[in-house]
Amino acid sequence: MATIADIGVAAALNLISAFIFLIAFALLRIQPFNDRVYFPKWYLKGLRDSPTHAGAFVKKFVNVDFRSYVKFLNWMPAALKMPEPELIEHAGLDSAVYLRIYLIGLKIFVPITFFAWAVLVPVNYTNDTLELQKLLNVTSSDIDRLSISNIPDKSQRFWAHIVMAYAFTYWTCYVLLKEYAKVADMRLQFLASAKRRPDQFTVLVRNVPPDPDESVSELVEHFFLVNHPDHYLTHQVVVNANKLAKLVKQKKKKQNWLDYYQLKYSRNNAKRPIMKTGFLGLWGQKVDAIDYHISEIERLSKEIAAERESVVTDPKAIMPAAFVSFKTRWGAAVCAQTQQTRNPTLWLTDWAPEPRDVYWNNLAIPYVSLAVRKLIMGVAFFFLTFFFMIPIALVQSLASIVGIEKAAPFLKPIIEVKFIKSVIQGFLPGIALKLFLIFLPTILMIMSKFEGFVSLSSLERRSASRYYLFILVNVFLGSIITGSAFEQLDSFMNQSANDIPKTIGVAIPIKATFFITYIMVDGWAGIAGEILMLKPLIFYHLKNFLLVKTEKDREEAMDAGSLSFNTGEPRIQLYFLLGLVYATVTPFLLPFILVFFGFAYVVFRHQIINVYNQEYESGAAFWPDVHKRVIVALIISQLLLMGLLSTKGAAQSTPFLIALPVLTIWFYFFSKGRYESAFVRNPLQEAMMKDTLERAREPNLNLKGYLQNAYVHPVFKSDDEDDDDYDMAFGKKEDDVLVPTKRQSRRNTPVPSKISGGSSPSLPETVQEHHEP
Repeated sequence: MATIADIGVAAALNLISAFIFLIAFALLRIQPFNDRVYFPKWYLKGLRDSPTHAGAFVKKFVNVDFRSYVKFLNWMPAALKMPEPELIEHAGLDSAVYLRIYLIGLKIFVPITFFAWAVLVPVNYTNDTLELQKLLNVTSSDIDRLSISNIPDKSQRFWAHIVMAYAFTYWTCYVLLKEYAKVADMRLQFLASAKRRPDQFTVLVRNVPPDPDESVSELVEHFFLVNHPDHYLTHQVVVNANKLAKLVKQKKKKQNWLDYYQLKYSRNNAKRPIMKTGFLGLWGQKVDAIDYHISEIERLSKEIAAERESVVTDPKAIMPAAFVSFKTRWGAAVCAQTQQTRNPTLWLTDWAPEPRDVYWNNLAIPYVSLAVRKLIMGVAFFFLTFFFMIPIALVQSLASIVGIEKAAPFLKPIIEVKFIKSVIQGFLPGIALKLFLIFLPTILMIMSKFEGFVSLSSLERRSASRYYLFILVNVFLGSIITGSAFEQLDSFMNQSANDIPKTIGVAIPIKATFFITYIMVDGWAGIAGEILMLKPLIFYHLKNFLLVKTEKDREEAMDAGSLSFNTGEPRIQLYFLLGLVYATVTPFLLPFILVFFGFAYVVFRHQIINVYNQEYESGAAFWPDVHKRVIVALIISQLLLMGLLSTKGAAQSTPFLIALPVLTIWFYFFSKGRYESAFVRNPLQEAMMKDTLERAREPNLNLKGYLQNAYVHPVFKSDDEDDDDYDMAFGKKEDDVLVPTKRQSRRNTPVPSKISGGSSPSLPETVQEHHEP
């Protein structure tokens, strides 16, 4: 059981680690040869020149201006200077709103911390209950004297905790409501002022019904000319080019190796580079590396050409889906937000992701299989969560003094050394859990991809929701239950069954010390490690030395990627959960939460301004999920407080606490009904205003030319010639107003097709009626 001294040692270690990371970052970032690593965003925007291009030879690699070393922490105020409107213009709304999550943490927990320490800490500390608990053989430390565990059963002091629970709930809901309104307004303003983008005019249509008389392209064009005659503009059918994309990726990889070996040979012409053709070059036939990769590239080029021809000509490669573009944003909004036919399972429409956001691999998945895939992944996630609890419990049991002594008795003399004991109890549990969760985000992302989501943003949101559930069940509840059980095992084994709930009620607050160590490892040293960017630093210099031949290669080498919403947001939510749960239970934890939110806000603001280059822009579509998870954390904190008070003999206070989760749930549905529509629907009024302004400013805009190839699969965008072949293969016509239908039932009779489920009259009649005054 960690004491205040143990926590102090852990805090010192983590602060020293964080300080070392910050010093290393401050020194590395001002060196000219690292400029592209720590400021890649400005290079990708073309707003920064490399300091290694001019000046003396030494100045190209080492910063000799000693004044810059004195001001090594000036990046912090610089990160805070950029105003939010400029930040949105520079990095996008997604990044700016992501930073607001940290601000919400500060807005919520600064007042809560103040009142918790001013009211609850004195109430908790002025008791000696835990001293008397020694009769029950319950483990505790001096930290727990500041917690609710130190209040005797049936004490009137519990009313202070109940009143503060109401105050904390009111304040949290007030902040959430104001932020929901603010972010919804920011989203609507962003969409209204955003530059023209293809996704503003485009709808993704899925589950196009098969038709024996028409191809998918003809059927799509015919359907939208009939049902959206005034607004339909063009479309792009979806093709299954996954195999082609895989071949292109393999070719690029071989080309990188060829560049490496050619560069190596140019530096030493005395000997041709040799390699083995086996796994990772460890075994196999020895061959000339340059000749081998040239032959492999030629082979892959032939396979790519053949596969491209197959995709273009094979009807089976065309999926029953298409990106349909409209002449106006208003027309796209109407189509995306309405049911197209009387059969709700056909001609399904939704807003198309922006081209950068499309996850092309999943567009080839048949729509009918998505429900089965989601069911399979739901079951798989349940078992992953359940079985993961076993190793987490094992790690938690071993990452303690008692656990290590049981597993390795010969280490007992070393462990009992005071400093080492403090390190183990105050540092090891947090780092063990952090390491144990390293591969989880990758597993959850693979599961999300299997489910069939068609955009990177939806993949990240799905993975984030799964990650949050996992953290909630395994990290939070699992650590409390298993940790308390292991620490109080002797107490459980030597008391009656009626006393066990009472012991659990005392033991749950005691687990706060474990979460304090986790916060310091993950939220202090971990955030400092984030800004150091050790992995991108090493990878950039390796690629720059071994592979870079052109400026494009250098841009690819220095691109540090984008914010990982699927891992970052659930991690923030864990801190909301811990803060809200322990605000009334163990307020000692709250200052550690505040340090995390403040430090992380500055660090990630710097990273967003200088490093991360977002792959896509969703217009802060993730905010309803953020709001919902904070509400879930609030409800969990209320339920746990009710359970804890019931074990402390304060059952008479339960009726006063029941109202809290009820009111919180009501608040959630109120705020959802008031603001969520701004994140899932596009108001027709806003779309019409945008269209009207655009027609006034650009009356001669060639919108069809702008949208024609916006949603062509990336593997067909290698050159213009491929695009032309692609358009000709899928029947794209520039000047056709109508597509003559080949369906017999449409030529002479208004009877709908049995296959398509359409209900409109014949095409000529429809057009004629439309043009009548």
